[in-house]
Amino acid sequence: MGNYLVVGHSSGIGRALTLLLTEAGHKVHGISRGSLGPAAHAHIADVTTDPLPHIDDPLDGIAYCPGSITLKPFRGLKPADIQKDLDINVLGAVRVLQHYLPNLQKAESPSVVLFSTVAAGTGMPYHASVAIAKAAVEGLTKSLAAEWAPKIRVNCIAPSLTDTPLAARLLDTEEKRSAAAARHPLKVTGRTEDIAAAARLLLSDQSRFTTGQVWHIDGGISSVRI
Repeated sequence: MGNYLVVGHSSGIGRALTLLLTEAGHKVHGISRGSLGPAAHAHIADVTTDPLPHIDDPLDGIAYCPGSITLKPFRGLKPADIQKDLDINVLGAVRVLQHYLPNLQKAESPSVVLFSTVAAGTGMPYHASVAIAKAAVEGLTKSLAAEWAPKIRVNCIAPSLTDTPLAARLLDTEEKRSAAAARHPLKVTGRTEDIAAAARLLLSDQSRFTTGQVWHIDGGISSVRI
């Protein structure tokens, strides 16, 4: 059984991933801002500002799950909006990966999973701030995959709209849910379990031949027109 770190493990995709890993018998260290969540070894911290908890174990994988959904017209964006998205999505990930790199290096076949968004590769109105941040995450993924090969695999998942607490205001009526589903070729929106299953696969040795990739788990919206 492996040792994993899930950042943002108390909610949404991070919670779903933590439950998948623990149900499979893995040891999960979790870090979240708001609550201890489901991880057996849980810590409350804001990874963008707080001291990061010490972990003795080798880490077979790290999933960095925090995200943001800043939807504003470009003309109304403030530098602080963009900085906040960069802090949460990019600089927090950088901090975590630098801090726990020694733990990854102690493992036999470690893996890192980061999270982007469909909006980083497909232009969408009002997504400029989060697209900037998540495009940086995709660049970081590919750069680290090259720098850390062959020891550490680094991949990224780019979901479309997923039913998480973060996206609650976008899916809080049946009309919104129906409209969101209709935009996707598969006519559904994502569930946290859908994205967590892909992350679990990328963390495992079943993806031993995969690195530097951005997986679009998005109901086909980035590549299919019907």
